[in-house]
Amino acid sequence: MERIGAVLIDIDGVLTVSWEPLPGAVEAMEALRAAEVPLALVTNTTSRTRAAIARRLADSGFPVGPDDILTAPAVTAAHLRERHPGARCLLINTGDVRGDLSGVPLVEEEDGEGAVPDVVVLGGAGAAFTYAALNRAFHLVQQGAVLVAMHRNLYWRTADGLDLDSGAFLLGLEHAARTEAVVTGKPSGAFFAAALAHLGADPARMLMVGDDIETDVLAAQHHGITGVLVRTGKYRPETHAAAEGAPDHVVDSFADVPALLGLPGS
Repeated sequence: MERIGAVLIDIDGVLTVSWEPLPGAVEAMEALRAAEVPLALVTNTTSRTRAAIARRLADSGFPVGPDDILTAPAVTAAHLRERHPGARCLLINTGDVRGDLSGVPLVEEEDGEGAVPDVVVLGGAGAAFTYAALNRAFHLVQQGAVLVAMHRNLYWRTADGLDLDSGAFLLGLEHAARTEAVVTGKPSGAFFAAALAHLGADPARMLMVGDDIETDVLAAQHHGITGVLVRTGKYRPETHAAAEGAPDHVVDSFADVPALLGLPGS
């Protein structure tokens, strides 16, 4: 593992659960910082902006700032600015991420019938994923609107257990509208390309640490990145066993990563 020169780290389920630090996670992050290992936090979280995430993590003791974080909303905004410049977008998302969607014209309910969206953007599930909102998205896609999804996550881990995420609704919408969404967050190639560019690292010398074997670990390995699966967060033994590939490494938690990298004192 001495060849590893940079580390990508998922947040939810790896560093925190319901934004509370997992045991040993802060100390492991501090060990990476002390060893001057370049790192980036890569997340499909759609409930907070990069700045808000950085503040929440810093308040919990993690030595990170906004520039260390790459989110699905930020990559989505870059995709929309490049592929659909000026397009009017309907955003269905639980949480306020407008701060990471600069340059993306968003259509509001009160804008009236004249402001018909050109693109439907699905973020993270929650209270905003009502029947009315999803049915509106269904109608718009049938009428020709492009469907973009920030991720395909089926569920995520909370303090109360696993909760449904937007991927479960996206599958139904795609099937009903007979279309396929463009996915911008993990596991898309665009997301990992953005992460590689962010760190300026060679994938052969990069590590990805995640709790989702498909979206985090196997997707990273597909792009030539070494994959590490942690047994925290959404990890489930049955999902691990049924996966179409095997992680390069499996550890109990993020606290084990410094030792995996052979860092001094670990």
